[in-house]
Amino acid sequence: MEKWLRVFELIARDVHKFSAERVAEPKILHPFDERNIHTKLPAKVKELFDDGHYPEATFAAFKFIDKLVARHAASRESGYKLMMAAFNESKPLIKLNALIEVSEQDEQKGYAFLFSGGSLAIRNPRGHEVDLQDNPDTCLDHLALASLLLRRLEAAGFMC
Repeated sequence: MEKWLRVFELIARDVHKFSAERVAEPKILHPFDERNIHTKLPAKVKELFDDGHYPEATFAAFKFIDKLVARHAASRESGYKLMMAAFNESKPLIKLNALIEVSEQDEQKGYAFLFSGGSLAIRNPRGHEVDLQDNPDTCLDHLALASLLLRRLEAAGFMC
């Protein structure tokens, strides 16, 4: 019996090794946190994603970008036309940089294509097609691109 008491005492003294602080539950991150999805996207985007409405979440994010660019460009256009006019490298409505160096002009032009491509290839199908299905990873890829575009606007001084 004494032997068992000593074993129990050893276990009891070492219990601190297994405290909640040392054996913490792994922190489960939301997919938006794992992928660093921009926090300024409307809450509706996350709600749609969480409810499994992936095309609708993507559409809402890119619609938000469209409205944001239109506001900053003071334009009534939308989609491809808006993006190509807003980020035109020779007469931009939105300047992402000083546009002095060739690389700055190239960046401006490249982002014109990224913003307009997002409208054409990502937003439009989700706004016009009825049976379009996306999976969570595809949606997160789209939202990562939307996040990149929003961060570039912020870096240029435009508020989201």
